[in-house]
Amino acid sequence: MCENKKLSEKFVEVLQHEGVVTIVSWGVETHVANTWNSYLVITEDERILIPAYGFRKTEKNIDVNNHVKLTLGSKDVLGHKDYPGTGFVIDGTARYISSGVDYDLMKQKYSWLTRVLEITVETAKQML
Repeated sequence: MCENKKLSEKFVEVLQHEGVVTIVSWGVETHVANTWNSYLVITEDERILIPAYGFRKTEKNIDVNNHVKLTLGSKDVLGHKDYPGTGFVIDGTARYISSGVDYDLMKQKYSWLTRVLEITVETAKQML
């Protein structure tokens, strides 16, 4: 990971436990989509790669407005003041990838994907 990390060790720890990831996009319409913590891949430069098979409404929104919010968490990771569970809100920009090194990497892991949703993290805030 890079020197000025936006994604904390606690965030990476959450990804080691299964949980729901919610992706909120707005452009044509407000839309909410879900995936799993275990599907997220973090690159060296802290982009988040998500395998996409559906996510068609999300893609239409991103074509109009590339800003997204993600939420994720796990009850199995201690939060602030040893709270039983923690979660994060990510603000970032998104685009879809259908070729290249990152696409090939993800296609090897998730043969069913048709595209990769790439999130460039602007902020990552621990909520609990």
